[in-house]
Amino acid sequence: MRNTAREVALNIIFAKQFNTDCLESLTKKVFKQFKLEKEEDIRFANDLIKVVETNREELIRGIEDACHHYKENRINPMDKSILLIAMAEIQYFDEIPPIVSVSEATGLAKKYSTEKSADFVNGVLSGVINK
Repeated sequence: MRNTAREVALNIIFAKQFNTDCLESLTKKVFKQFKLEKEEDIRFANDLIKVVETNREELIRGIEDACHHYKENRINPMDKSILLIAMAEIQYFDEIPPIVSVSEATGLAKKYSTEKSADFVNGVLSGVINK
């Protein structure tokens, strides 16, 4: 399922903010932990990770523009990881409706981040898609 693939991508993208060593072994462990086995889901998770890595600077600029007064270093690392995934989907995955990306990101924020993160993530992404 794509939501599990998003969770896998989120865990890997979040970890990369703090440590770029041992990423291959970490990636294998995360895929195994979430029991991501279907080829289609594995491909989606890997595509998300690759798009975020390749376009990180552009995605960060888009997040900063949408946040107006927040620079990247002021955004909670988990929220930043969630926003990177959602922005990547909105900008590079035409088959995913932007509203689905916003909804999925809000759900990830509720599950993995702070009490106020879901509202923050929803507000930032709503501003992006309503531009």
